[in-house]
Amino acid sequence: MAEALGELVQSGRLVELVLLLVALEAAALLFYRFRTGSGPEPLGLVFNLAAGSALMLALRAALQEAGWTHVAAFLVLALAAHLADLARRWKR
Repeated sequence: MAEALGELVQSGRLVELVLLLVALEAAALLFYRFRTGSGPEPLGLVFNLAAGSALMLALRAALQEAGWTHVAAFLVLALAAHLADLARRWKR
């Protein structure tokens, strides 16, 4: 059992499963928003989940030894999404 979990983590498959859950969460929250008119604002949700997803992709790239440029690219993407979210919130 521990060996299977270790392989799940080291292969990056666990990150892929978590990203799938994030996508399902986004779909459910956006559906709820459009159905009821309440819930998180769509653009803010996208920026927030994009930042977290990019961090998870950086982790996956590092686990799969994809090279520092891949890891750095995902980290820059996470920073860009985070800054976009901050800029959107700052205007309020």
